[in-house]
Amino acid sequence: MCSLHMAKAPTILAIESSCDETSAAVVHQGKVLNNIIATQSIHENYGGVVPELASRAHQSNIVPVVDEALKNAGITKNNLDAIAFTQGPGLLGALLVGTSFAKAMALALDIPLIAVDHMQAHVLAHFIEPPYPEFPFLCLTVSGGHTQILLVRSHLDMQVVGRTRDDAVGEAFDKIAKLLGFPYPGGPLLDQMAGKGNPDAYEFPQTQVDGLDFSFSGIKTAVLYFLRDALKSNENFVEQQLADICASVQKTLIQMLFQKLEAAANKFDISEIAVAGGVSANSGLRQGLQELARSRNWQSYIPEFQYCTDNAAMIAITAHFKYLEGQFADLQTGPNPRLAL
Repeated sequence: MCSLHMAKAPTILAIESSCDETSAAVVHQGKVLNNIIATQSIHENYGGVVPELASRAHQSNIVPVVDEALKNAGITKNNLDAIAFTQGPGLLGALLVGTSFAKAMALALDIPLIAVDHMQAHVLAHFIEPPYPEFPFLCLTVSGGHTQILLVRSHLDMQVVGRTRDDAVGEAFDKIAKLLGFPYPGGPLLDQMAGKGNPDAYEFPQTQVDGLDFSFSGIKTAVLYFLRDALKSNENFVEQQLADICASVQKTLIQMLFQKLEAAANKFDISEIAVAGGVSANSGLRQGLQELARSRNWQSYIPEFQYCTDNAAMIAITAHFKYLEGQFADLQTGPNPRLAL
């Protein structure tokens, strides 16, 4: 079956359902044709993603999202050469919805199935639209659940050379935003407020970790104690100083990221530098990378905003490269919430 499909340029339907966004995309001959996303807003009521509610929303959204992706691409299911899905990491129930749908569809159409690593897909989001980074390059992947530095040698050959030992930077943003009174998800709101403040107003400690690993739990605790002490003498402190606090926190988190990224660039003697994942939509991070790239003579890359957060376009382009290498999954393949590169 696979050899017949390998003979022509592939048209692949990709499904992403790792957390709280149901997404589908179609890639044809290496070009992503669309990126349909249904975002779940119900979690705002609970201050975080509720796994059971996320799973139920995926069940409601997946058929209309897939239908829209096919119609938008101007194709039918019979034009497809493969079905791709996010195998992990992510929420088990959410992953199960996408995995089950993809397996059933591939079986019914008698076409190959492609399992995709969500974090690998974040890296390959850089190949959805040009300019493309040149191999080898370093990619800092920053999302709500992961913070990693990867050495990328080819589309499908990448190695994690640094990772967080506790919280991801996205978790640090969201948890600190919650301390400041922002609703979930607070990271983007903290970013907006930071643009109005003085990043040098307050200084927060940066946790030092050997090698290229990160640690973000310390700054969260430091901000908690800072606010506790400040509020003792001025109960309106947060309200009065909110922009400056946000700007100072954001500056500290970004500095922690860039210190390790610079160390990795020096260690591997690489000047092709990419950033991916949901936190790469942060305006301070994007601006800071541009400034750092100019000072270090790097070529830097960040995907378009719609390809930074969880989306099926990145699953689709990853599936394209896996298809070309004949990397298919069987029907016994299941979701893996702790899948690791």
